[in-house]
Amino acid sequence: MDTQHGRPASVEPRPAGTPRIVGIVWGLLILNTLGSVGAKTIVPLPRSLIQMVTMGALVAAFALALAVNLRLRIRASAYVFLLTLLLVPSVISSADLESGFGALFRCARLALFISTLWLLSRWWDGGLTFVRHHIRMYFAVLGSVAAGLAISPGAALPELYGGRLVGALWPLTPPQIGQYAAVIIGLTVLLVLGRRTDRASAAVVIVPSLVLLALTHTRTATLGLFIGLALAIGSLILTSAAARRFFTWAVLCAVVAAVGFASALQAWFLRGQSKDNFSSLTGRAKVWDALLAAPRSTSETLFGMGLGDKSFGGLPIDNSWLAVYQEQGLIGVTLVAAIIIVLGGVALLRPPSLQRACAIFLISYCAIASYTEAGLGDASPYLLHLALAASLLAAPAETAPLSIPESTPEVPRRHIPRWARRSEVT
Repeated sequence: MDTQHGRPASVEPRPAGTPRIVGIVWGLLILNTLGSVGAKTIVPLPRSLIQMVTMGALVAAFALALAVNLRLRIRASAYVFLLTLLLVPSVISSADLESGFGALFRCARLALFISTLWLLSRWWDGGLTFVRHHIRMYFAVLGSVAAGLAISPGAALPELYGGRLVGALWPLTPPQIGQYAAVIIGLTVLLVLGRRTDRASAAVVIVPSLVLLALTHTRTATLGLFIGLALAIGSLILTSAAARRFFTWAVLCAVVAAVGFASALQAWFLRGQSKDNFSSLTGRAKVWDALLAAPRSTSETLFGMGLGDKSFGGLPIDNSWLAVYQEQGLIGVTLVAAIIIVLGGVALLRPPSLQRACAIFLISYCAIASYTEAGLGDASPYLLHLALAASLLAAPAETAPLSIPESTPEVPRRHIPRWARRSEVT
């Protein structure tokens, strides 16, 4: 058997860690999903320039992912497979150009987005590498928001949004900023509980993110953060003393805050809205009722109207399920529901661990936010959150066992005469 450096030639070396370029690809995917519509920035940015940057980021992400995975090695992933199936109703509904050429462009973008996830799936091994990439990139985005607030508080807290925090350097809306802050706060808290980061480093992320979340007055992100963390920490209670202590203190602080600051919390939660406006979810319910009452053909009911800008009658839909129903029909709604159910089911079947807790937080957050935010049917931060959950739930990659060389036949001992033995001794 030929050997090299003492190892059988037929054995491949153990796979190295995740290349740094994979983190760059993940960051480019996040940049692509930041969007091009938002508040007015300090320096006006043409929408065409923003779209060029975001789409260029996606093309670069795909090219880099392909360069680092030239052999096209991928891992089986039910999540990415279901996303690939979601392309079918998207293309069918967009092919008739009822929604214009923009629908086909969005289909191509979604296809490129999913292809990049397939290429990255090679490194989905149930580790926390992508969690750290997620936190770092979104913390950098929040850093730009904080810089805009420091440079021009008036532009960052405009009256147009009721004094809520927006992106003054890059056009980001309050719900976007609240989402990014809530997600990295939840993930960082779980890393602290799992002793995967120190408290000082965690405080650098959590404290400013909490301040930015409070300034956005985003109710969905706040509820998603608290409920998602409660479910995630609840999955660790039986196996982690730190999780039990944190949960106890969190409940105690919540009770004290509810009693001592009830009026302030209510004012923050209502954002100065009337009860009628609050009950109609800031006018969302009217758009939803009109969308459901609109006449549709059988094909439109099954496959939707084609990928669009997640609006109906010129107003934002702000509901992932209705947006998917509008654009990808009942088939799209079924596939998106299957994504949530499959990821949630796999998470429940996994033994308690930090990775499982992070996945539960991300899945539950996306499920809660889907009621008042759109994005589960197209390339968006929510699909990246779920992709991160899928990477955490993936089984660790098995390393190729070292081949044991076949046992060589025992060489028969040569008989040595007695006179020869005596001569050796003397």
